[in-house]
Order: sequence, then C-alpha cells, then structure tokens
Amino acid sequence: MEEQKENRPEAARPPGKPQCRVSDQETNGKNTASKPNDFSDPVYKEIAMTNGCINRMTRDELRSKLAEFKLDTRGVKDVLKKRLKNYYKKQKLMQKDPINGDSYYDYICIVDFEATCEEGNPPEFVHEIIEFPVVLLNTHTLEIEDTFQQYVKPQINPKLSEFCVRLTGITQDVVDQADTFPQVLQNVVDWMRQRELGTKYSYCMLTDGSWDMSKFLNIQCRVSRIKHPSFAKKWINIRKSYGNFYKVPRNQTKLMIMLEKLGMSYDGRPHSGLDDSKNIARIAIRMLQDGCQLRVNEKMHAGQLMTVSSSTPLEGAPAPQMPRYRN
Repeated sequence: MEEQKENRPEAARPPGKPQCRVSDQETNGKNTASKPNDFSDPVYKEIAMTNGCINRMTRDELRSKLAEFKLDTRGVKDVLKKRLKNYYKKQKLMQKDPINGDSYYDYICIVDFEATCEEGNPPEFVHEIIEFPVVLLNTHTLEIEDTFQQYVKPQINPKLSEFCVRLTGITQDVVDQADTFPQVLQNVVDWMRQRELGTKYSYCMLTDGSWDMSKFLNIQCRVSRIKHPSFAKKWINIRKSYGNFYKVPRNQTKLMIMLEKLGMSYDGRPHSGLDDSKNIARIAIRMLQDGCQLRVNEKMHAGQLMTVSSSTPLEGAPAPQMPRYRN
C-alpha cells in the first residue's frame, strides 16, 4: 500500500501557494552573534521556516532541489525530505559554528555474523558463529576501505543442518577446514591493529540489530571460554539509528526494507555475512550523507544489553586486544 501511495501522482500546487526558497545563496548570509547552541538565535527560526517549506514540497520538487545541490535523489518522499532538511541545516549551522571534523569516529567497523541454526530455531539450540566478517568504512571518504572475512569451525554442533547450509550458503567442507573461534578472533584483532584502530584512528563497531553482539558473540565467548572482547562491548545498532533519524517504526528497519526505502537494492547473496555487512555499510554511508551522526547507542554491561543515551559523550572503542580466558 505504501509503495502504491508513494508512486501516485501528487496533486498540483494550489494557485497562489508560496513556493519554497531553498538555495545555496540562502545559506551564505551573515552570521548572527550568539552563544553556541543558543536556540534563540535567528538561524534556528530560519531552519524551522525552511523545514516547513520542505514539508510542503512535492516529490518532484524535492528531487529537483536535491539534484540542484548535487545530492542523491533516490528514496521515498520522507527520506528525500530528511535529506534536504539536513543539508540546509548543516549549511546554516556550519556558518554559525564550524564543525570540528576531529570530533567523530575515523572509521566504523560493520559486523554481521552468521551462526549455526536449525529450522524453527529451537530455544535450547546453542548458536555458534561460523562466519566473522568485518567491513571497514572510512567516515571521511565515505568509502569501504577494506574487508575481513573468515569462517569458523563450530564445536558444540560441528555438523551444519541442511537449513543452515541453504540459508547461509556455507558448506560443511568450509567449516571443517576453518579455525576455531579463538584463533579467528585473534586474527580479527591482528587485522584491526594493523589498521591502527584505537591507536592512530578512532573507531566504533556497527551491527544490524542487537543480536550480533548481545547474543551471538556473547554465547560464542561463553562456548569458547573467553571473556567478551572490550572493543565489542559498545556498538551502533543501525536499526535504531535509522528509525530515529528517518522517524519510521521498528517494522520498517529490516535490512531489505531500509535499502528499499533509500532507493537501493540488495547487492550480493542474502545471509552471506560479508555481503550483508557490505549492504549495511551502504546504508550507513547514505545516512552519513544525509546528515546523520551515527553514534554508539547500545552496550553490554554485566552480561546484559543496555541502551546508551544520545547525550553520552562521543567515545571511540579501545584498541583491540585478545580477551582473557575465563576461569
């Protein structure tokens, strides 16, 4: 229904209705002296008035204005509105108080594990990680700079179910020849260290939902009798970030739906951990382009999943190191 509504021709603008004026010229006016974050500053009134104009634009007008600013014109109407509003807001606020580019993460590491599973996922089944992918996103260039992928040999259920093989595309031969989880995790740590994450460059982890870190990694660390890695105790849940930024309900934050709403299609094989991670990275790139500051919003504390407030100071993950073994 929503797609039909989105593609329906929009009504012509009523005679005499004022046109919105959103242009680069408008963003180059003189600054008004005020205290930082003083919302009485006239700049915020200008932003609010422009937002009202943008809300009244048709989809074609939005796309035309975005094209004028050389911005992406793909996506549903609500996404286009958000993109244009954030562009204008960023231009105005940069004049008022230039943004310090050093205050954000240099890199985001996107992770989407694949794990052993059975059809219906019985509650007593122990999920073990069988694919560990990492996609390294440079937040300055907005490009995928590097990737890591290794398969993992499961210990409790070494034989994959037919359902798992069909779902993930990972075969029995692949996991039989793979290293166990502690060795793969050590390889991940070495790979991240070689890229100077947490030392020369600030970074954080990002996942599609809560389960990768709070369930799959948590269970796997218990199975392997190692502590939860410190670098993976806080992360960005992109589903939460997407829902809050574009103001959409939780049922519209699944991977395929997010891609569709942003005007993109899935690239690769669904449920391949590396391909899923690359597609999540594409969503993250689009959100950053649209003005969203992706930031840590979830963490593990004393073995429990917790929400991180958006008012919490921005802090990168620590330099990666291999966790100690449990007693």
